[in-house]
Amino acid sequence: MPTLVAGKVQWTAARRMFGEKKMAISFELNAEPRSDTGKGASRRLRHAGKVPAIMYGGGKDPETLTLSHNEVIRNLEHEAFYSHILNVKVGNAETRAVLRDLQRHPSRPVIMHMDLQRVSESEKIKMNVPLHFVGEDVAPGVKAGGLVSHELVEVEIECLPRDLPEYFEIDISALEIGDSVHLSDLLVPEGVTVLELARGEGHDLAVASIHARRVSLEEEEEAPEVTAEGGEEPKESGEGESAD
Repeated sequence: MPTLVAGKVQWTAARRMFGEKKMAISFELNAEPRSDTGKGASRRLRHAGKVPAIMYGGGKDPETLTLSHNEVIRNLEHEAFYSHILNVKVGNAETRAVLRDLQRHPSRPVIMHMDLQRVSESEKIKMNVPLHFVGEDVAPGVKAGGLVSHELVEVEIECLPRDLPEYFEIDISALEIGDSVHLSDLLVPEGVTVLELARGEGHDLAVASIHARRVSLEEEEEAPEVTAEGGEEPKESGEGESAD
């Protein structure tokens, strides 16, 4: 287990505290080409249980597509779908892409539109990768009454598609009250750049921390008053004394 010295993480070979997880699952989207565009055409597609979409990038012209709404909803239930390389099948052609934008209906569980960006194995992409926190229930700081603050829930990285991690796992089981984990503590695999850190000094943001629980004013007022021996309140200096 790592130990903490003056708030810094000391690593041991026994365990990686802040690791990355490579993509272990795959997602497929079955799409159909569409020629009708505009609000009216998109509205008709949604009524038919379809999602209008566009796929662009990769040095090719944009393609307007139609996706199955039910298939999209099922995929969106997985957190990894948002930061994963997707296989988009259009007829007999298969294209690797990432989700770039998603428009939802403001009051109904309906996907209004999707933007997909083609990826190339030789070109780096920028993605937001989620952070998974473990070990909170056994952290010494939590057992001492401290509270965990998640300062970040995802981190923007740049890498080639083959190096894209599914998420970063952060073990905070060794943190005491007052300790924190920063971006520089992440174990970043070779070929992956944390863009915030690349901006230079002053951008090593806190990822998570454990801080002391604040005592509310009501709790302070409810605290028992200290009384003198015999149940009497202590007298102020000079009170009850006769003057010379």
